[in-house]
Amino acid sequence: MKRSHLLAIAMTLVSLSSIAQDYPVNPVRLIIAIIPGTSTDIVGRIVFQKVAEIWGQPVVPENRAGAGGSIGTAAVANAQADGYTLLVDSSAHSVTPAIYAKLPYDTQKDFIDIAPLTVQPNIMVVSASSPYKTLLELVNAAKAKPGVLNIGHAGIGSGTHLNTERLVAATGINIAQIPFKGTPEVIAAILGGSVDGYWAPISAAMPNIKSGKLRPLAASTAKRNPQLPEVPTTAEAGVQNADAPLWFGVWARAGTPPGIISKINTDVRRALADPAVKSKLEALGNDTMDMSSQEFTAFVREQTATYAQLIKAAGIKPQ
Repeated sequence: MKRSHLLAIAMTLVSLSSIAQDYPVNPVRLIIAIIPGTSTDIVGRIVFQKVAEIWGQPVVPENRAGAGGSIGTAAVANAQADGYTLLVDSSAHSVTPAIYAKLPYDTQKDFIDIAPLTVQPNIMVVSASSPYKTLLELVNAAKAKPGVLNIGHAGIGSGTHLNTERLVAATGINIAQIPFKGTPEVIAAILGGSVDGYWAPISAAMPNIKSGKLRPLAASTAKRNPQLPEVPTTAEAGVQNADAPLWFGVWARAGTPPGIISKINTDVRRALADPAVKSKLEALGNDTMDMSSQEFTAFVREQTATYAQLIKAAGIKPQ
């Protein structure tokens, strides 16, 4: 290789390194792929408020809801690959490829998995006025009246939808499933008496649980959550293999310089390790996650394969 070519490559590498070191020099747009007030929204805003402090640049949240998160995700897929438009989404990011037949993007080819944020249980909740005091009472009522009871979820492909499918697969119940745009709408419907139950993300449901408006029946995790220690796990409540914990992460468009991806990963992990941030997240029922970008990619792909199998087994046809 000619010396001039080597020099050009070296100068390019120096330039890319400089860009990564300086990043960000402008405000960063944070697309949150679901409506305000949801767990995805809450967790994303808490973490990136601290990241903005670390960067010394504003991080501007923008909610783009709809189609299981695919509308907001598509907006990031069409953005510049410069790290100035990021995506915050939930485990729905691993679900949509099996749910939608014609997505306007490829979750593996068009995105870089930057970092996970937190994981939290869904909590099966009913209205405080509901006759169901336990998860088994709800399940047995559904078996006694096939197709009569209903469970809401935050849209086809959402984590709450998949948790509902896990419950159906584990118990064999026949229920009506009602999709909404997000958790606040489902909770409003439960409080209004038009929805019987919901696998609510713990951080979004906590205020109504604490105020006594919602009754928690079970947590979709292997162990009890410290914020709701009195709530049994699904297994303790008498149902096996019905868990589908909700996790959250951050992505960038494919082609974003590796140095920028590395910097975002490092600074997100710094934010998650901050005692004040960690305390705030834990108070909402979250466990923080800590992975390199490469580790997160392996995790996302494993989750994508797992959910594809669940969706196929449930007989859900791609839309």
